Amino acid sequence: MGFTTTVPGTARIGADRELKRAVEGYWAGLLDATELEAVAEQLRRTDREQLIAAGLDSIPVNTFSYYDQMLDAAVMLGALPPRVAGIADPLDRYFAAARGAEGVTPLEMTKWFDTNYHYLVPEIGPATSFALDTSKVLAELAEATDAGAAARPVVIGPVTFLGLSKAVDGGAQPLSRIDELLPLYEQLLTELATTGAQWVQLDEPILVTDAHDGLPELAERVYTRIAGATDRPKILVQTYFGDAGAALAALGRTGVEGIGADLVEGSVETIKAAGLGDKLVVAGVVDGHNVWRTDLDAALATLTDLREHVGELAVGTSCSTLHVPYTLAAEDDLDPALRGWLAFAAEKFDEVAALAGALAAGRESQATAFDAARDALASRATDPRLHVAAVRDRLGALTAADRARGEATARRAAQHEALALPPLPTTTIGSFPQTGDIRKARQQLRQGQITAEQYREQMETEIAEVIALQEQIGLDVLVHGEPERNDMVQYFAEQLTGFFATANGWVQSYGSRCVRPPILFGDVARPTPMTVGWITHAQSLTGKIVKGMLTGPVTILAWSFVRDDQPLAQTADQVALAIRDETVDLERAGVGIIQVDEPALRELLPLRSADRQAYLDWAVGAFKLSTSGVADETQIHTHLCYSEFGDVIGAIADLDADVTSIEAARSHMEVLDDLNAIGFSNEVGPGVYDIHSPRIPGAEEMTTLLREALAAVPAERVWVNPDCGLKTRTTEQVTAALTAMVEAAKAARAQVEASA
Repeated sequence: MGFTTTVPGTARIGADRELKRAVEGYWAGLLDATELEAVAEQLRRTDREQLIAAGLDSIPVNTFSYYDQMLDAAVMLGALPPRVAGIADPLDRYFAAARGAEGVTPLEMTKWFDTNYHYLVPEIGPATSFALDTSKVLAELAEATDAGAAARPVVIGPVTFLGLSKAVDGGAQPLSRIDELLPLYEQLLTELATTGAQWVQLDEPILVTDAHDGLPELAERVYTRIAGATDRPKILVQTYFGDAGAALAALGRTGVEGIGADLVEGSVETIKAAGLGDKLVVAGVVDGHNVWRTDLDAALATLTDLREHVGELAVGTSCSTLHVPYTLAAEDDLDPALRGWLAFAAEKFDEVAALAGALAAGRESQATAFDAARDALASRATDPRLHVAAVRDRLGALTAADRARGEATARRAAQHEALALPPLPTTTIGSFPQTGDIRKARQQLRQGQITAEQYREQMETEIAEVIALQEQIGLDVLVHGEPERNDMVQYFAEQLTGFFATANGWVQSYGSRCVRPPILFGDVARPTPMTVGWITHAQSLTGKIVKGMLTGPVTILAWSFVRDDQPLAQTADQVALAIRDETVDLERAGVGIIQVDEPALRELLPLRSADRQAYLDWAVGAFKLSTSGVADETQIHTHLCYSEFGDVIGAIADLDADVTSIEAARSHMEVLDDLNAIGFSNEVGPGVYDIHSPRIPGAEEMTTLLREALAAVPAERVWVNPDCGLKTRTTEQVTAALTAMVEAAKAARAQVEASA
């Protein structure tokens, strides 16, 4: 007998971001390891108790992490990079791999499939010698079992771990070493069985992609062997974020006892055709990736249809609830209609239990839940905010000319004459540190302790300090520092129609970094200018150019919970028109450089290659719609960071931004070769300073990176900038790093001039 209700995993940051504060306290030396673990243990206990109270009969454990689940897997498999081996304390060694330390660079970071979560990319090289360390998973299993939970350990599976890792130091493609890992997984299963585990979950989301050739065949070979191990728990292979396709049938031919499938993004027909008549199938019919209430009638119909095609059937979410906020109970200011349309993690647990109850005892046994779901769907379908005639008429009138600018070479000449910048111009990506004073002022404004005018005056003071600091450092193109912005998406969502910003809807982005994705529920428009006043005030304080700073339409979609009742392309164009209105107003106000950031361009890329071109077409089209209302003399910048750019390199060129700043420090300028390979000829700012690490690189290190950049791109097309915004760093860190960056740029200019 299997189980009937579960979720693949849960959030770990804490409903009130308790782990964020504890981890950052540990980094700052304010908490010791024992105090940090006490916070972690309490969060795990609260999580288990909530799942049990909701009625789930299989509880995932080992989904907790101090930073990232892929990093945890690297620790478990002995695959940390050799450069951290000299750090004696295991926890400090772990954080050094994640964040860097003095003299130690961190692992690269990139997006977890098509989510806004970032994972750390394990490095597999000739020096990597795999060795099993089960201490974490066994401790968390014992903790849950002792508390009486029906605990199911969760571990990243071997195919996904190696498939998402990076070869270094001339090593072979990591997947070629999978046979070295299989004995470790067999040993892991034996130890879990000894500790009392009845089930183990091995996560294999890579099976919903075609990232590598032959994944279904590889999965069949791997799990035939693993399932052949003796003295092991039952194995649940969990897939999510899409349809696993042929991999489901391949897994069905192995001896694993269970398979988890995403039935929000995937197809029930794939499961029915996969030959899973002797398997427990965990059907992910409740969306773990978005916040909308489940259509319980439709989900129950899917489950009923599926039941006769599988051995046993359990109900679950489509993926871990890591990607949605904890609970609606924390939202005191929600529009009543909108509240009825939504389900955060706690509400999704209840939906899972209601569906399992209806499957077992009939729909009538869950009448209250089903009636509420029907009422919510009816309310949402008829709400006038979802279909605004003026917005739709404007979309219908668009032509190809609305997505086009002048020829790039002519634009460059016009901009160089208008802007008169030096070679290798220096700038930053946009944000400066969000200090305690800034956060306090924002809180005081929310609580009514200061007026809007007092808040504006304080933010203008902050802007003046940032402008003065940049002039002192010697940057060429300045920014206003964005002190007024709580988040690069939420700030705009709060000023656009069709959005709602939550008060406590926090989700983890990476490590201790949390964001509150706004909810895009209706048609989008921009009632009034959003940034013009701040930028023009900043420009009045300096004779240097100040960039206008906007977030692009694709990133606003990617970092929001987006309506699911119309095509994403249509929603993207609505947002693009709102951003277009802002770029036009900035230009009218005399702003000569406007940056429209698209760091999430790669994030929404479909996981199957056959679906990608359609996405890239509308994503590029939305960006160009947002930026094509200005004259050739106005320079359009964009910014991209922390993604696998090779998958979208052609689209980056197609954006046709005049200047593209892009993450490059951790990868040592690898992206420039990719850009050159597709004939990219616009200007580029490859990051020379990794802002996600607390370490401060010196001028010599940045000069080396600039030499690598100049070996790939002519000097007249190169800008000098950090990898990303500086919001998460301290003023002291920023001052030191930017001073070194300007010094490096001057040294590089001198070398270019000497060789001319």
